[in-house]
Amino acid sequence: MTTDFDDEGLMAEGDSPTIARRRVRLALREARERADLTQNQVAEEMEWSLSKVIRIENGDVSISPNDLRPLLNYLGIKDKATIASLLADTRIARTRQRQAWYQTSEFRDQLTDSMRKLIEYESEADEIRSYSVYYIPGPLQTTAYATALMTRYEDELTEDQRRRRIDARMRRRQALLERAGRDVQLLLMLDESVLRRTIGGSAVFAEQLQDLKARAEAGTIRVRMVPFSLDAPVTNNASFDLLALSEGEVLYRETGLSDEMIEDREVTAKHRARYDKVWQEVANEEDTINFIQRRIENLLEGGTTGRPPGETR
Repeated sequence: MTTDFDDEGLMAEGDSPTIARRRVRLALREARERADLTQNQVAEEMEWSLSKVIRIENGDVSISPNDLRPLLNYLGIKDKATIASLLADTRIARTRQRQAWYQTSEFRDQLTDSMRKLIEYESEADEIRSYSVYYIPGPLQTTAYATALMTRYEDELTEDQRRRRIDARMRRRQALLERAGRDVQLLLMLDESVLRRTIGGSAVFAEQLQDLKARAEAGTIRVRMVPFSLDAPVTNNASFDLLALSEGEVLYRETGLSDEMIEDREVTAKHRARYDKVWQEVANEEDTINFIQRRIENLLEGGTTGRPPGETR
């Protein structure tokens, strides 16, 4: 990727802080591995804690320019252009990160490190592929549906924590849907159980399905259902998102209150291959939309059942 610089050597304003920070940490990790050094050896040489090295390489924290210079020297990176590029990436990543809403005190303690990374990557992704076995993916949830979901965690989260997480989810929704269909393609693959599970009651769930159907019909998103009749599990009961960035794919995986961000190329490639394979085997978009419409009608009529795609009424 070509980097543009201004007169002071700083990265051009149009470059992404998210991608810039990712370039730095991947470059550092790859340089350490080429030098056949462990994270512990780097920590000892730099007189840092091991956790600091791990968090820098994982992207949990940004490295400062003053820390970066001696580290690059230790890792054997001498090329002036490479050093200038990494320093520029570091500056813009640190200055802009502090301005993000999800880094403010109101939200930072309520979001996991992986979730904050996910929100950053959502703003930069060209394509997002979501697979869900339990509920509608976060950025496509209505406020009422998200609120109903959060009541499930009354024992784990306080009312204030649940309120802030709902607020964060709505901010994600607004930001992503503003880009959907124009700057980012959203593909949803939902287990049939997602479209049958009446979260929040019939009225709340019908509203959620109406919103989902309208966006699918408008072409803002693409959605396909994995019917019960198809024996083609995508994963072992874990929902995930695959985000295509300019410099590769990342994987966000979530189970209940536990989540993780994975950037290992082999792992993400396996998930992508499996996703693409099953996407071709499941109910197509027209049949899925028809199924959603039947579920909406059934919910509004006071029923609780639905019919698989292709089955006549």
